[in-house]
Amino acid sequence: MASLKLLVSLPIICNVIYLLLPSTTIACDPSGTLVCNGRSYPQFTCSPPVASYTSAELTLNDFSQGGEGGDRSECDNQFHDNNELVVALSTGWYDGGSRCGRMIVISASSATTGRSVAAKVVDECDSVKGCDSEHAGLPPCGNNVVDGSAGVWNALGLNQDLGVVDVSWIMAE
Repeated sequence: MASLKLLVSLPIICNVIYLLLPSTTIACDPSGTLVCNGRSYPQFTCSPPVASYTSAELTLNDFSQGGEGGDRSECDNQFHDNNELVVALSTGWYDGGSRCGRMIVISASSATTGRSVAAKVVDECDSVKGCDSEHAGLPPCGNNVVDGSAGVWNALGLNQDLGVVDVSWIMAE
């Protein structure tokens, strides 16, 4: 009879222990606010955790000299033709340059085109700084941005006029 009571009590005990454990959710709260042209933007030093098929916002970036991307790419100190399959990642995902030169696979949702493309990480889409000449006067990126070249958008069959599209991505290697 005592073993039956323990079996009945076990789920209750496990639920109480679970409630007392610290949360394992990794929060990525803003680290500050940057005012740019009279508008406030959150700043982030982190990004959501990378998982298989991490959700992101694909934005359009001009990586060429004189383009809106501003300065040379952080990873290779080069400008890139807009037909190249290259991306910049939000500060947290860029991870201090640990993903430089690595390939990611970006997938558009089936609601758009359902296509996928491999692209090389060449830059950081800065989620902390912005609004200065180094960042072409642009505000900081969100913490969940894959900033792709026109080549990436074209390969995915996306309309560049949309400006932002929900995608997912994964490390290719």
